[in-house]
Amino acid sequence: MEKPERMANVEPVRLGPGSKFKFDCHPGVKCFTRCCKDINIILTPFDIIRLKNRLSLSSEEFLAIYTEPQILEKTDIPVVTLKLLDVEDSDSESKACPFVRENGCLVYEDRPTTCRYYPLGVATLSNKEDPEGEEFYFFVNEPHCRGFEEEKEWTVAGWRENQGVDIHDQINMEWTELVVRKRSFPPNMKWTEQTKNMFFMVSYNIDKFREFVFESSFLKRYEIEAAELENLKEDEVALLQFGLRWLKWLLFKEGDFRMKEGAGTAG
Repeated sequence: MEKPERMANVEPVRLGPGSKFKFDCHPGVKCFTRCCKDINIILTPFDIIRLKNRLSLSSEEFLAIYTEPQILEKTDIPVVTLKLLDVEDSDSESKACPFVRENGCLVYEDRPTTCRYYPLGVATLSNKEDPEGEEFYFFVNEPHCRGFEEEKEWTVAGWRENQGVDIHDQINMEWTELVVRKRSFPPNMKWTEQTKNMFFMVSYNIDKFREFVFESSFLKRYEIEAAELENLKEDEVALLQFGLRWLKWLLFKEGDFRMKEGAGTAG
């Protein structure tokens, strides 16, 4: 494959919000939609909510049809990735995102966080003393990408704003923190199966978590204001963020959850 003239622009260097780069993606670029093939996209909690609502599916229906369960490397955390479809292109057989077509993405307005970031990736330097670490950005170095040959210039911060990444990161912030903190644990400190199931439910099955909150003994155990409860019934994002704060309290005893007198912690 011919090497792009500006390959120097995609070296794996650390970038900050003010770092500049040239990139554009549109149907006129030779590799248009190539980045949607043979990929590994970990879906975030907000991704699931947006996509399942876009497709008028329940959480369980979306998970069953469009995702595959995985265990996140070095964390033992259950996550889901987008299930790819077998396709044949001009070169060979490959796998592609189920939502991509020759003229672009069918769910572009609700595309996953990873797709919004592309061609950027985000990483965190963390250690046991500082689990939140230092966040930085880098280029996703794919030799086939011709978008770096375009003349449109961005800063990292400008690209994030243009692609709507900020709202995704804000909503997923508590989830990301849980993942990063778990990654800082020693390998022998594993979650129980019950804890992993709780994490998966809160993260990915918002419909089941709603049932857990309102139809189990949950509300008999926790002090929750009536106004907040009404909001949780109507707002899936609020329910997700509530669940992530609850997980943080459950795992690290951080936050302001209050148990009712004589209640245990089980759901």
